[in-house]
Amino acid sequence: MERVVRIGGASGAWGDSPMAIPQLLREGVDYLIMDYLAEVTMSLLARAKKKKPEGGYPPDFVAYLAPHLRAIREGNVRVVSNAGGMNPIACKQSIEALAEKAGVSLRVAVVEGDDLMPLIPQLRDGICEAVSSAALPDTLLSANAYLGALPIAVALERGADIVITGRCVDSALVLGILMHEFRWQASDYDSLAAGSLAGHLLECGPQAIGGIFTDWEEVPDWHNIGYPIAECHADGTFVVTKPKGTGGLVTPATVAEQVLYEIGDPARYLLPDVTADFSLVRLEPAGADRVMVSGASGQPPGAQYKVSATYQDGFRAIAFIVIVGVQAALKAERTAKALIDRAQMLFKELGLPDFSSTHAEALGAEASYGPESKARETREVVLRLVVDHADARALDIFARQAGAVGISFAQGTAGLIGGRPNTTPLIRLFTFFVDKPALPAPEVTVGQDAPVSVPIPVGGIALATCPTPPVGETEEDEIEEEDLAEVPLLQVAHARSGDKGNSSNIAIFCRKPEYMPWLRTQLTAERIAAHFAAVAEGPVERFEAPGLSAFNFLIQNALGGGGMASARIDPQGKAYGQRALEMMVRVPRRWLRNVSRNAA
Repeated sequence: MERVVRIGGASGAWGDSPMAIPQLLREGVDYLIMDYLAEVTMSLLARAKKKKPEGGYPPDFVAYLAPHLRAIREGNVRVVSNAGGMNPIACKQSIEALAEKAGVSLRVAVVEGDDLMPLIPQLRDGICEAVSSAALPDTLLSANAYLGALPIAVALERGADIVITGRCVDSALVLGILMHEFRWQASDYDSLAAGSLAGHLLECGPQAIGGIFTDWEEVPDWHNIGYPIAECHADGTFVVTKPKGTGGLVTPATVAEQVLYEIGDPARYLLPDVTADFSLVRLEPAGADRVMVSGASGQPPGAQYKVSATYQDGFRAIAFIVIVGVQAALKAERTAKALIDRAQMLFKELGLPDFSSTHAEALGAEASYGPESKARETREVVLRLVVDHADARALDIFARQAGAVGISFAQGTAGLIGGRPNTTPLIRLFTFFVDKPALPAPEVTVGQDAPVSVPIPVGGIALATCPTPPVGETEEDEIEEEDLAEVPLLQVAHARSGDKGNSSNIAIFCRKPEYMPWLRTQLTAERIAAHFAAVAEGPVERFEAPGLSAFNFLIQNALGGGGMASARIDPQGKAYGQRALEMMVRVPRRWLRNVSRNAA
């Protein structure tokens, strides 16, 4: 009988719910993968390890897994997670201590080799930031290479029950499992691409099961949303489903949104093990809450690792102030200016430099829409004032002044939310690439065994991808003006957005394949750039995924620095997809007859 490997995605991010593990164990899976590391998360963990040397990994992983260690052992379920974060050894030791206390015998493996801090002095001369070409800062908090799946496969081959890695690409958690189970080799590029796609669909937990889906009103039982399961076959095809009796929704549309989430060019998704092509991926219903996924292909990976480094760039304080009454937004803006002016006056008296950055938003007045706001006359806002400074003492001065807003400024100022603002380190991301041979081979340690080095194929420049076949042209160009209607893009498309550093990725999916040729002429890079001009500097690139009837837009310099460095309320561009769907497009009126928003 054909081997089908069932893998459950039990965590989509640090902070995800503990409800995933029990529902997946009840359903019966062979493996659990638990993803914790985003670029923002690495910044948080860098700060945590700086405060506490034995920290630096998400404590949720240990806390969530602890009650289920016996069930995992008895069910022969294996766990793979990148929860090691900045300190994989400490995370491994915590799990081992809990297992021993519970009387459960588990072999816990750790993958090391992503931490480049010891190598930075010898690598420094050849490093520049991937987008801005800026020089590497003098002092770093962390520098971690995105490792691939091969060390995970080795750990499983050597008998690990739980595999803990540091920074690796999220999809490698699943790909490592499938390389082990199906004996896929490092040169089986189509298989590696398919396994990476399975990992990409599981890595964000319920996002592939209707979580943050455009047509949110169609998704039942948010409170009990299911977590994803991939039923994987040796030929690279797999079915996405969820545990019985759980909420959420598994359809080609919900899965499609996750396929293009944060990947840039879908024909050249660069991973350490493979250059994956998802542009011709096919999604087909395979029963209730079951979608068959096929069509991924792959080519050789690049010869470099991506590296995410973090560094401290001064300090930050954020004040939240409630303001009520007529012209609340204007009051908030004047309040922000007054607080900044007062602090600057005091800085000058004390010989302190000015703020390095300030950013004010009147939440409730559609501040994130800039000049396109339609809520300027709202009578209730929360002023969010973000200030950065090189000296923490200056932000303490600012915080003391913020407490005076209720008696010094506008009537209707109801007070500070959370009291005086706290001063925290401002952590920024610095992304660069390093040649794979420049790094020592990753090491795998299983239980108390001696570490084993895992040689990594160097890879090379990925071959040019085969051109994707164009979607057939239609006769829509001949439609008369009176037969066209202007509607929000939402009526004929759905979308998903996310981030990569300071870039925003917006995927737009036509609700029917026949819409794609018509929308191609309207959803141009120039149109997207204009729509987001108030918040993004660009440039904008457009890519196509004909298999999904989709366009993928990558907007550079779009997030005010991105992640923890951004002062904006939406630092990761999570709402950009919704904003794109507000665009007005001209479409044939016949499209609008019996239109169904989840027809995709």
